[in-house]
Amino acid sequence: MKENETLKQIVFKTLEESVNLLIGSFPDVEKETLKIKIEYSRDEKFGDYSTSFALENSKLLKRNPIQVSKELVEILQKRTELFEKVDFTPPGFVNFRISTSFLLNYIETSILSGNYFPKVDLPLKINLEFVSANPTGPLNIVSARAAANGDVMASLLKAIGHNVDKEFYINDYGNQVFLLGISTLVRIRELKGQEGTQQETADDTPIEVVLEKNILPAEGYRGEYIKDIASALLKDPEKNVTIENLLKQKKYKELAELCAIWTVEKNLIWQRKDLDTFGVEFDNYFNERTLHETNKVLSVMKDLEKSGKIFQEDGKKVFRSTEYGDDKDRVVIRDDGRPTYLLADIAYHKDKIERGYDRIYDIWGPDHHGYIARLSGAVQSLGYKKENFKVIISQQVNLLESGQKVKMSKRAGSFQTMSDLIGFLGKHGKDVGRYFFVMRSLDAPLDFDLDLAKDESDKNPVFYLQYAHARICSIFKEVGNETSKEAAAILEMSEERKRLLFWIAKFPEEIFDSANVMEPHRVTNYLQNFAKTFTSFYLAKDNRLKDASPEVRLGLARICLAAKNVLAEGLRLIGVSAPERMEKEN
Repeated sequence: MKENETLKQIVFKTLEESVNLLIGSFPDVEKETLKIKIEYSRDEKFGDYSTSFALENSKLLKRNPIQVSKELVEILQKRTELFEKVDFTPPGFVNFRISTSFLLNYIETSILSGNYFPKVDLPLKINLEFVSANPTGPLNIVSARAAANGDVMASLLKAIGHNVDKEFYINDYGNQVFLLGISTLVRIRELKGQEGTQQETADDTPIEVVLEKNILPAEGYRGEYIKDIASALLKDPEKNVTIENLLKQKKYKELAELCAIWTVEKNLIWQRKDLDTFGVEFDNYFNERTLHETNKVLSVMKDLEKSGKIFQEDGKKVFRSTEYGDDKDRVVIRDDGRPTYLLADIAYHKDKIERGYDRIYDIWGPDHHGYIARLSGAVQSLGYKKENFKVIISQQVNLLESGQKVKMSKRAGSFQTMSDLIGFLGKHGKDVGRYFFVMRSLDAPLDFDLDLAKDESDKNPVFYLQYAHARICSIFKEVGNETSKEAAAILEMSEERKRLLFWIAKFPEEIFDSANVMEPHRVTNYLQNFAKTFTSFYLAKDNRLKDASPEVRLGLARICLAAKNVLAEGLRLIGVSAPERMEKEN
C-alpha cells in the first residue's frame, strides 16, 4: 500500500490490475478503450464499493456482462489481503467488501498517525479570490456565504498539497465609489447644519448641482452606517480641518473624492473585522486603484490589441468576446477614452498571471454569471489556458424566519449584514454561520433557516456533530485514554463496528475528492453521515466501553479515538470548533 493513498484509490488500482489480467484472454481489446470506474455501493448490504465494468464494456469484450462479472470476481477474490468478500449481482455489478484487517491497518497508517490525506503529485500555485465585496458598506450575507466557502476551499486544497493564496479584490475606483463619497459628504454637511434634501435626482442631473444643493443622489447610499462614518470623520481633528477648509472654498467635488477614500478605508476596517470574527483571513488585499495609478489598465489594452481581438466601433475600442461564447462583443475603451470596468478586470487578471499562478479561481456573486465568458476570453487572449481559469458562482441566500423570507436591501439601509447574522446567532455565530453556509452546493440558492440555526439541540446539524465529538471525549474521561491497536485487531466485528471502520477509512478520500472538485458541501454531507454512523455504534449495547472487558474496551477505545480524530479534523477544515465538553451531550 502506497503511503497516503485513499482507500478508493487502492481499490481502483486493484480493479485495474485485475482488468489487465482479465483482458489477457481478449487479444483484440485495447485497455485504453475500456471504461473502468468504481463507486460506493448504493445499498451497503451488497458491499462497500461496486463497479459496473462488465455492463459498460460488454460490447467491446463481446461477452455477456454476467459472464464478464463472474470472471472478474474470480480474479478479485484472490486479493484476500484487501477484500473480505467479492461477488456480483445481475445484470453485471461487481461488489467489494473491504476486509476488517485492511481497514484497521489503513486507519492506523492514516487517521491515527496524523497522515490524513494523500498529497497531489504536482502541487500547484493557486490564486483563490473570493468575497471581493464593494467597499461601500458592511459585508452582507451573500458575501458571508462566499467567505465561508472560499475559506474552506482553500483549506481543502492546502490539505492535499497545493499552495493557495486567498485574495480579496478591493473595488475602490470608479463612479460607485464617488457616489459613496458624495453620500458621506451629504451626511457631513447635515451634521454641520447644512441641510440637504433626500429627493431622488434624475440620472442626468449634473454632479455640480448635486454637490451645490447637497442632494443625496438616487444611486447614493442611505444606510445608517454612512451617518456613523460621517460622524467619525468629523471627530478626527486632522480630517475635520480639511473638511472645514474645503467646505469654505466650496470645493465640493474635491471633498467628495476625499470622503470616498476615507469612507472606503472605514468600510474596509469594518469588513476585515467581520471577516476576522468569522474566522477568515486573507493572504492578499489588492486595490483596484493601484491598477489605474500604475497605468496597468491602459497597458493591458496594448496586449489585447496585439492579440488581434480588438476592433474600433463608433470611436470605441471593443473586445471580440463573442469568439469566446459571449452574447455580444464588449466595449473596453469608451468613445471619450475612459476604460470600462471590464478592462480594469482584465488588467487585474493579467497581474495574477504575472505573479506566476498555475490556477486562477474566482468566486463571484449570483448576478455575475453573464460576465464569465468575456473575462475568460480576455484571459485566454493574454495566453492563459482556458482550463486554468475557473469562475464559481455563489448563488443567492434567503434568510428564513418562521418559514418566511427576510428582505434585504443595501442602499435603503434595511439589509442584514454578516455582522448582524453572527450577532443574532450569539456565541455560536461563527461555527453555526460557517457550517450553514457550507451545507449546500454553491451553485444552488441557499435557504438559511434562522430558527434551526438558533436551536442548540442536536436538531441543529452543527451541534449534532459537536455533540458527537464531545461524547467521545466524555467516554475517554470516563474510562481513561489508553487504547490498543492489537486489541482492536481481535475484536469481534458487529455490523455497527464494521460500518464505523469503513466510514473512518473513507475520510481521506472524501476530503481529497472534495478538494479536487472544490465542493465544500461534500465535507459537511460526509460529516453528518459519519456522526450518524458513530451514534449507531455508540448506542449498540456491546459497544459500551465502561461495561466491556479490559481487552474489548481497549479495542473499542482505539476505534473511538480514530472517530474522534475524523470529527476534529473535519470540523477544523470547515473552520468550526470541536469542543470537548457541551452542556447537552445526550
